[in-house]
Amino acid sequence: MAFESLSEKLSSALKKISGKGKLTEANMNDMLKEVRMSLLEADVNYQVVKDFINDIKEQAMGREVLESFDPGQMVVKIVRDELEKILGPDQAKLVMNDQGITSVMMVGLQGTGKTTAAAKIARFLKNKQNKKVLLAACDVVRPAAIEQLKTLGKQIDVEVFSLGAETPAVYTAKCAKEYAKEKGYDVIIFDTAGRLHIDEALMNELSEMKEEIQPQDILLTVDAMTGQDIVTVARDFNDKLDITGLVVTKMDGDARGGGLLSVRSITKVPVLFVSNGEKVEDLEEFHPDRMAARILGMGDMLTLIEQAQDKIDEKAAAESASRMMAGVFTFNDLLSQFEQMNKLGSFSGLISKIPGMGKMAPKVDDEKMSEQIKHMKALIQSMTPYEREHPECLKNSRKQRIARGAGLKVADLNKLIAQQQQMQQLSKMMSGGGFGNPFGNPFASMQRGGGMYGASKHSGSKKQKPSKKKKKKK
Repeated sequence: MAFESLSEKLSSALKKISGKGKLTEANMNDMLKEVRMSLLEADVNYQVVKDFINDIKEQAMGREVLESFDPGQMVVKIVRDELEKILGPDQAKLVMNDQGITSVMMVGLQGTGKTTAAAKIARFLKNKQNKKVLLAACDVVRPAAIEQLKTLGKQIDVEVFSLGAETPAVYTAKCAKEYAKEKGYDVIIFDTAGRLHIDEALMNELSEMKEEIQPQDILLTVDAMTGQDIVTVARDFNDKLDITGLVVTKMDGDARGGGLLSVRSITKVPVLFVSNGEKVEDLEEFHPDRMAARILGMGDMLTLIEQAQDKIDEKAAAESASRMMAGVFTFNDLLSQFEQMNKLGSFSGLISKIPGMGKMAPKVDDEKMSEQIKHMKALIQSMTPYEREHPECLKNSRKQRIARGAGLKVADLNKLIAQQQQMQQLSKMMSGGGFGNPFGNPFASMQRGGGMYGASKHSGSKKQKPSKKKKKKK
């Protein structure tokens, strides 16, 4: 995930100053030196780093901070506030017409995920803002882009307007806007052509289209993996087109994140959205305050809650909760939980958004955990419907058949059964009004690294009676 290294180093630097009972220029300079190096290593622009450090030092050495009850915590607050200023300072949103159609023009270089970003924003507007959205396929340079947009449009149930690769892009855009007016659309998103680099032909075509459709927003997609090139590309596009916002893609990769920290400060163009995955639902509105907290390892519960509301099947979740409250937890319930968790994205991404858990995220092996869940699902799917709903019937012969069907060992199945038994025990406690420790969390044991399914050595075994001490004879 982006910012992992930066987050770890900034947290370490700030922890040193937080432990000081008194703030001095010497220990402040030591901390700021570490912060400076962390930002430069994360590929943040040198001038942005210089201004950032100067602003922090000026505020931190002020009388109010020096005389405060906890100067270390005051410095942490100052760093967070300054990060918000670099990233924001305020959340930017799409400009929506009160009357008539809102036009959004997507621009960017090839390979930045522009076409996918157009579909993601269309889905966002349709689902979150209840807008009737039309996608216009105006990338006629790359014929595959038209088919890609149509495929994505089917996934999100949004119509795609196209006149084919032979029709000039500007004429397609003009016809798309007329069609949108005729059919009563609220928003039209134009997917335009990209190039491997900025050239005169590209800019002329985009300028002509801008003149024709008069968009309310021109959004530039930039790849988080390109580092400081984000700033260069954003500046060049902004000079020619006056872009109104950025969509930062591939934030789920191992990008250092410096480009995102630099681009707003240098170009004055705000980030509107960040894309953190390949699926059409993997799009977040950009909140400077939340991102600043995430960078400092403080978590981002609001975004996590929003993702859960967006991606989790409420009906399935309610049914599962109802069964647990009734004291029932079978393999069907366990399978449902795995499928719901998969929708929320990577485990490291989830953990990084939970306050106080940020340091654990880099240590989580997403690939290994996904493989473990894949194996568990294979075992459950090898069972008959009766066996899934009646785990108590799983005797030796059935176990051998299920393990063979999943291509795994009976020992693996026994560990999975232990997991189900723990969750069954928890659900019975819940149904009886007890408040026990949720030891049956199917993911907790994997995070502890306790083997394939992490079941403890004594899972499902009877409790041992405490030994009685023999009374000494007088």
